Amino acid sequence: MNKKISLSSPHMGGSEFLFLKNAFDSNWIAPLGPHVDGFEKDLATYLGNGVHVAALSSGTASLHLALVILGVKQNDEVICQSLTFSASANPIMYQGATPVFVDSESQTWNMSPDLLEIAIKDRLSKGKKPKAIIVVHLYGMPAEMDRIMEVSRKYQIPVIEDAAEALGSTYKGRKLGTFGDMAILSFNGNKIITTSGGGALVSKNEDWIIKSRFLATQARDIAPHYQHSQVGYNYRMSNICASIGRGQMEVLPLRIYQRRKNFTHYTRLLSNISNIQFQIEPDDTFFSNHWLSAITLEDEEGKITNDMMRLALAEDNIEVRPVWKPMHMQPVFSEFPFYGDGTAEHLFKVGLCLPSGSNLTEYEIRMVISKIKNCFSTSIV
Repeated sequence: MNKKISLSSPHMGGSEFLFLKNAFDSNWIAPLGPHVDGFEKDLATYLGNGVHVAALSSGTASLHLALVILGVKQNDEVICQSLTFSASANPIMYQGATPVFVDSESQTWNMSPDLLEIAIKDRLSKGKKPKAIIVVHLYGMPAEMDRIMEVSRKYQIPVIEDAAEALGSTYKGRKLGTFGDMAILSFNGNKIITTSGGGALVSKNEDWIIKSRFLATQARDIAPHYQHSQVGYNYRMSNICASIGRGQMEVLPLRIYQRRKNFTHYTRLLSNISNIQFQIEPDDTFFSNHWLSAITLEDEEGKITNDMMRLALAEDNIEVRPVWKPMHMQPVFSEFPFYGDGTAEHLFKVGLCLPSGSNLTEYEIRMVISKIKNCFSTSIV
């Protein structure tokens, strides 16, 4: 069996150990500490646009707190992109609210602004005004944020950007995570940078970030004893995880370059296969970090399906993954409202994510490309 070629594995840069050693040497092992403060400042500086950042235990925790801060309660409705990972929708359920799923548009694969407005109008006609809109930047590709924010302002519904996969991506030169009223980031082990496990809540509203830090540390009131006036959560990032993140921030520009280079290799060496289409930037106002390089296999005759391709590459220990199964097709969410035109379902049927780690070697990429070409009975690179 060949050495495994992973979809997206952690990639250390070198300084992480120095920051980690500092945490150990200073005995800042427990949650919070100077590296948490430093990591938050690093992220805020990188994102710019006057944002504030709270470093938390996961992207899911960050999204949950965003909904709590926006006052989402039982029986409220929250609009959520359907083509995403379940972590985008689960926190809606934590609050006892109802997810309302919206389909994607075919260019970016992200939330359709047209269907978003259709969904809002229909919910309003039923006497239900959604409390928030969760838009996802899928695989690092920016959503059409100008149009989505225009709809948001028109109906006065706050936007939460799920930028878990999109750190470093930009839209019209502006970092993703700075458009919405709030945004979330993820530093899970497979993301473009990692803290082992962790996430962040981002907002220009400093009061919201201060509140998120308070809620994330069990909502402990200022008192010499343990006093709590609100329900809190154990959602803060540890100083150990943050120390890793500080080292990772030093190599983030390089990681973006490496992921985009992977995408360039794939597009250049597979462009002669007409059945393969890529998730590409619609124009030069979109800049994707290409966290994952995603393709569709448009084969009307069904000779090569995404599952056939996945299994063929797995034979050579190459990890590929189907595009996210849309939330409205998931058993746990199937009863909830959905506004769509079939785009997400089609992408799930034909989509595939290729190995995209920043630590991939050119030899490994060529192995992946060779196997894909073999599936189409074409010449090997």
